[in-house]
Parts: sequence; C-alpha cells; structure tokens
Amino acid sequence: MQESKKAFGLWSAVFLGIGSMVGAGIFIVIGQAGAMAGNIVWLSFVFGGIIALFSGYSLAKLAVRYQSRGGIVEYLVQGFGENIFSGSMSVMFYFSQLIAIAAVAKSFGTYSATFMAHGDTLWINIFAIGIIVLFTLINLIGASIVAKSENFIVIVKLSVLIVFTIAALFTIKPELLSLHDMPPISGMVFAIGITFFAYQGFSVITNTVEDMDNPKVTMMKAMFISLLFVAALYILTSISVLGNLSLEKVIETKDYALAEAAKPIFGEWGFKIMAATALLATASAINATLYAVSDIGYTMAKDGNLPEVYEYHIYQSFDGLIVSALLIIPMILFFNLTQITTVAAIVMLIVQGTTHIAHLNLIKETGAKHSLVVLAILAMFGVAALTLYSTYKTMPEIAYYLIATFAIAFTAEFLLRYFKERVISKQTV
Repeated sequence: MQESKKAFGLWSAVFLGIGSMVGAGIFIVIGQAGAMAGNIVWLSFVFGGIIALFSGYSLAKLAVRYQSRGGIVEYLVQGFGENIFSGSMSVMFYFSQLIAIAAVAKSFGTYSATFMAHGDTLWINIFAIGIIVLFTLINLIGASIVAKSENFIVIVKLSVLIVFTIAALFTIKPELLSLHDMPPISGMVFAIGITFFAYQGFSVITNTVEDMDNPKVTMMKAMFISLLFVAALYILTSISVLGNLSLEKVIETKDYALAEAAKPIFGEWGFKIMAATALLATASAINATLYAVSDIGYTMAKDGNLPEVYEYHIYQSFDGLIVSALLIIPMILFFNLTQITTVAAIVMLIVQGTTHIAHLNLIKETGAKHSLVVLAILAMFGVAALTLYSTYKTMPEIAYYLIATFAIAFTAEFLLRYFKERVISKQTV
C-alpha cells in the first residue's frame, strides 16, 4: 500500500492491474480453455477480454464515486442497502476469493508434481496444501520481504511470457491453426467463462482509489490500458500454444499446457523455465490473495467493517487467516483443477454481475452510461449460464457445488446477523 494519500499514479495503477491479471490465471486456463475451444481458443480470450472491459468500466465508475477499499462489498451495500441480500453477497464475494485461491494452489500443485516427475493426485495435493500452509505461516509471522518482492515477480513472469510468445509465433505450424480443422464453435463460446478467470485480477485496481492521483481520470485509463495489454498478450499466447501443440497434446497436458508448449521451441529447459515461472506466479498470487481474503474479506464477512489497520500484513488478529486456510484445504483435497476453476469462474461472474445490477440503482450518482452497465450485467450472467450449461453433461456436480456455495453464504449471513447482530457499514458519501 502507499504510505501517503493520492500517490498512486497512472502507470503504477496499470502495472498493478497487469501484475494482478498476468499471473496464475493464464497458467491455469490456457490448457483447459484450449481443450474446449481447440485452435480458435484465441477467440475465447477476445470475448473474455471484451466482457472484462464492460465489467471494468462499471467497477471503475463505482470506484471513483465510492472511494473505499471495501471495493465490491462497498458497491453492493451502496446499491442494495444494508440488508441480508447485500450481506449474503458480501459473504459470497469472500467465498469466491477462497475458491480462487484453491484453484491457484491446485495449479501450483499440478506444476510442482509435473516439474518433479510425480504427476499423481497425492503429490499434487501435497504440494498444493504445502504452499497454503507455507504462506499462512509466513503471513502469521509477517511477510514484508515477500511483499517487497512482488514487483520483481511481476517483471519475471511478464518477461518469460513475452519472450515465449514472441519466439513461439515464429515456430507456429499453420496446419494446427487451420480453420478446416476448427472444432465446433460452441466449444469456443463455452470456454469464454474459463478465460474470464484469467482476467479476474483487474478489480484490484479499484482498491487503490483512495491512494490514486486524480482518480476520476486515472481509474478509467488504468483499467482500460491494463485490460487491453493483457488481452493482447493472452490472445497471442493462446495462438502460440495452439500453433505449436496438437489438440490431442493440449487435452493430454491441459493442466500444464503452457509449459508443454515451450518444449518444441526451447527443449526440456524451456519446459522447466516455464514450469518454474508458473510456480513463481501461482505462489505470488496465493500470497497476495491470502492477505486480501483473510484480513479484509474475512473481517468484512464476520463484522461488517474493514480492519481498522489497513496495511500490508499488519493484522488485528490471526483468526481470519487461519479460518481462510482451513476452508481452502478441503477444496484442494476433494476437487480437481477443472472443477475448482469452473466454480471459481462462475461465482466471480455472478458476484460481479450482481454488483453491476447494484450499479443500476446508483447510475445517476456515478454518471455511467446505462447501456454499458446493462451490457456488463448481460455479459456476466450470460457467460455464467453458458459455462454452467456447457459443463452440465461432463461435470453435472458443478451445479450442486454452486447451489451449496450460495446456500452456505446465505446461511452464514443469517447466523451472523442473528447471533452477532452484524450489519455492514458503508462509507458516508
């Protein structure tokens, strides 16, 4: 966090947005989306980027009007009022972050197990739980060194991805991208929800608004520049992967396809470097998100207020961190990477879609264009429905997981209000 107010400039915000998006997401979804969409997966990233732009526009307008680090929770309460629905969706937002961490940890476990030649489920779970336990302990002790290394980690993962993408574009086999061998267009449409997961870090930009220099101008510019840069990188990366690996190979290695795609270009060392970068990116994402979830999301979910001390890794208490870790571990043990990623993507789409509905009640205050907010709503819920429909035959359990997640969120909110008399505080505007 910035020590002084109004010190977060445009390029700092852009760098934060890019760093938050280009990380674990692309390493997780590139193979899964490619297995669904085949050699036109790049189109899924195009549409995923477009719906992220609609969502980013709406969130940026809300952030400028309601300058609070509470982010989505603040916007829900402003739009729907302080009631059990807004409270339940706030708890749901907390759960969505936990599910996302579980997906990233599972990806870390997959890359670790593959990297060390132990590809079975036991080793995947051991590595995944191990990284959660490690960063939980680090955060309990205090992780200022890890926090200060974030900029370096962002530069490393961006550099590796850009070098790979540029090199891979020169080794593409045109026949692998031939439209003649294009899979059904439905696969590309159904993959959009998964590709949106790779963009999901863009909302972090709104949390910097209180420290932002001239937020009315900077917020929207930072949101669009970072999203457009990341979309271009993802589209080119997906073309590079599907242009160097056959669809059969992508399906076979879908949990670590990006590392596998480096083999034809850079050999075994390319695989190892890309796998190591994936480990670095996923570990970094786990550490950064654990803080946001445990000390902020948990406190909001439990008490209805942001922590009084809002600085990186300075905790009021440790219960949020420990409870968050304990909730994440069962997800790692009982769900595979595809299941967790799909649930995380759908829940995020629904939470953001609900936030944009709240925005409609505030649109006179934010000055946003009504049509763009409506498009954001339609995009979020439309893609969520398509993703759920596409998984119904292959993973029917996803629907039950979603129902259970929402039921738990609403039950938790009811119990918190009944026993703790909790209400969510919104800022005075």
